[in-house]
Amino acid sequence: MTTDTTPALAEDRQQAPGPRVRGRSAYPRYLAGKVAGAAVSLLAVLVTSFFLFRLIPGDPVKTMTGGRQVSAGQLAAYREEFGLDLPLWRQFTDYCGKALTGDFGTSYQFRAPVVDKITEALPNTLLLTGTAFVLYTVLGIFLGTRSAWRRGGLGDRVNTGLALTLYSIPSFWLGLLLIVVLSVGIGPVPGLFPTGGMESGGEEGFAYVLDVAHHLVLPVVTLVAVEYGQTLLVTRSALLDEMGSDYLTTARAKGLRDDLVRRRHAVPNALLPTVTLIFINLGRTVAGVILVETVFSWPGLGGLFYQALSVPDLPLVQGLFFVFAAAVILMNTLADLVYPLLDPRVAR
Repeated sequence: MTTDTTPALAEDRQQAPGPRVRGRSAYPRYLAGKVAGAAVSLLAVLVTSFFLFRLIPGDPVKTMTGGRQVSAGQLAAYREEFGLDLPLWRQFTDYCGKALTGDFGTSYQFRAPVVDKITEALPNTLLLTGTAFVLYTVLGIFLGTRSAWRRGGLGDRVNTGLALTLYSIPSFWLGLLLIVVLSVGIGPVPGLFPTGGMESGGEEGFAYVLDVAHHLVLPVVTLVAVEYGQTLLVTRSALLDEMGSDYLTTARAKGLRDDLVRRRHAVPNALLPTVTLIFINLGRTVAGVILVETVFSWPGLGGLFYQALSVPDLPLVQGLFFVFAAAVILMNTLADLVYPLLDPRVAR
């Protein structure tokens, strides 16, 4: 090696860390882009939630009177009280200004702040959909992994067929079927579970916990049965794409057991699509499942949305719609921010 080439090598060594610096600087730009996109989406939802539900036919003020004979003066007073007498552009600016501070107005039918009604119903929704989310996510990933690793076997065919069948069944229909069979009872099968609601009333302490758990069984079973198939199919497909990779062949050639190869190498690298689905479903846990909560009379956000939509209770519907959409947008953004931790190439 000559003295002329030594400075060149030294210069190369000094420049070698360059790509790493660029890789680190790419993540803040990636982060800023995703956060800005989420902010724009939230503003779009805010605008959409105002105009969309004003297309619903019906007069909210007349609905609030319950069909009673009310004078024109009383109707005008109601409209003035809720700001419905203002021009549409003024209603829109007032709504946006208050919504940006967390004030979604006052519910027409409950005569209470929308935020208070949402806060009151949110824990019930999180209990139902959160329990179902944990169960169908764990079940879907476990069965999807097993099915992919034993592709074409009897277990794979049974799991895939059952997942596709249940995933195609409407949740409200399955819920009604479970109520008929397991709540009302049919033939020799007695009614084992309540037909709806969250509690029987009059219970305290541990007896109250058992009572709520008893009411929770059928709606959770409905959600798990309908939702786990999607996680199973996505996990199975992603893992099948990874199974032909060279690094798995190398791992087996080193003498590693199949179970170890699957857990330490194949599954972690196949989780990117599943992570996307998990975060989307996590956002949906805030929204609940409107039809399931309605079928089982569960006092959550989904049931509250259905009740408000039938009036229509515009402030409550708008507030709930914004919360539902915001939860999904925020969870999608969080998933985008997690991607570079799983695969650094995403942020480049």
